Amino acid sequence: MASLIPILSLVFLLFAAFYHLGEARNFTVGGSVPGWKVPDPANNTLKNWAEGRRFIVGDTLVFHYDNKTNDSVLEVTEENYKNCITEKPVNEYKGEPAMVTLSVSGPHYFISGAPGNCQKDEKLIVAVQSTQHPPIPKPDAPTVPTPSKSPTTVTAPAPAPSTAVGLVAGSGIFWAIVAIIGFAWA
Repeated sequence: MASLIPILSLVFLLFAAFYHLGEARNFTVGGSVPGWKVPDPANNTLKNWAEGRRFIVGDTLVFHYDNKTNDSVLEVTEENYKNCITEKPVNEYKGEPAMVTLSVSGPHYFISGAPGNCQKDEKLIVAVQSTQHPPIPKPDAPTVPTPSKSPTTVTAPAPAPSTAVGLVAGSGIFWAIVAIIGFAWA
């Protein structure tokens, strides 16, 4: 029995180390403040920033921008994204910072609400993965539709992440302590 304790402790320590990978996180769009702005024409920093990250349902995008520019964040359809159409957005976020919680998996399309900024590439595609399903293809990747035998159903959004703190803390402190005690006991 005593030889089993170090092994179990190691398992708990590994669990604690990787547990945080499934937790919702906050992302500052563009990586800096203000990050929601017309990017440098030489390199599309917004596109590069989004492609270098993995977003999951429950994550929050934090859009920092200069209030003096009358900017805002518009969540739009793919068609409106491609054509920079600001009328009839899916959602409009005003105020600084604009906080957008990603509650549904799939591609999300954001454009600037300031006139002319979308045409200057102040826009962003975020591919959101479900925490319960394999990764989704990139928004630009061609998809092959599968034939459907039944009517399409709409899935309700995932519940908001809990703010409750339990024994399985995201930081893994509890499990690290358990592992240390287990190694000390062995």
